[in-house]
Amino acid sequence: MSTATLTSKGQITIPAEVRHDLKVDAGDRVEFVQIAPGRYEFVAATSEVTALKGMFGVAKQAVAIESMNAAIAQRGAAAR
Repeated sequence: MSTATLTSKGQITIPAEVRHDLKVDAGDRVEFVQIAPGRYEFVAATSEVTALKGMFGVAKQAVAIESMNAAIAQRGAAAR
C-alpha cells in the first residue's frame, strides 16, 4: 500500500508506483470522486472527450444547434 503526507498547503506527492499505474504525468488532471461519506476514489481524468462518442448509441433524431442553444437558454433562465 502506498502512502503520502499532506503538506500545510494541502498538497501531496503521488507515489511513483501510483502515477505509473494511473498513467499520469506532470500536468495531467485527476479527479476525487466521492463513493461514500468520508470515502473518495482518486482517478485519472486523462481521457479525451472523443472517447465518449457512441456511448449512448445512435441518436433517434437530429437536433439543430439553434434548438440546443434555445433549450439551454430556457433552462438557464428558469433556474434563476
